[in-house]
Amino acid sequence: MPCLLMQHLLSRELARIGIERAVVASAELGCRTCVAIVDTAGHLVPYDRMHGAPFRSARHAQDKAIASAGNGMATDEFWAYARDDAQLRLGVLKLAGLSILRGGVPIRVNGELVGAVGVSGGCGMAEDRAIAEEAVAAVLAALASQRTGKEL
Repeated sequence: MPCLLMQHLLSRELARIGIERAVVASAELGCRTCVAIVDTAGHLVPYDRMHGAPFRSARHAQDKAIASAGNGMATDEFWAYARDDAQLRLGVLKLAGLSILRGGVPIRVNGELVGAVGVSGGCGMAEDRAIAEEAVAAVLAALASQRTGKEL
């Protein structure tokens, strides 16, 4: 029997919590970054660019978030999946907006994909991933706080 599917989506307010944590984490590391959070369809929810972040980082952050949401895995995990398959590797390079650069991390709530974070900036890809993970942790902590009735 046909039915409607239920899907949870990140609110702008919830996604902003992740963005703000990423900006703080970036500053703590001495990085200037761009941070994008997308929903499961790859639509931008919020975006932020720190003053002095590299010009190309704006597009990279969005591509990382979109790629992570589209594949349901971190961008560098997708590269690990694709790197040994020559055909897949060549195909990945031809898909506009599909990033395999480290710094895209999915947001999962109780196993359900609800969005993804992409971070790109002037430090390095290891820092990009760490900052993205901080954003995800902040989103999940805010949700947990809401569930227990605590103030955000």
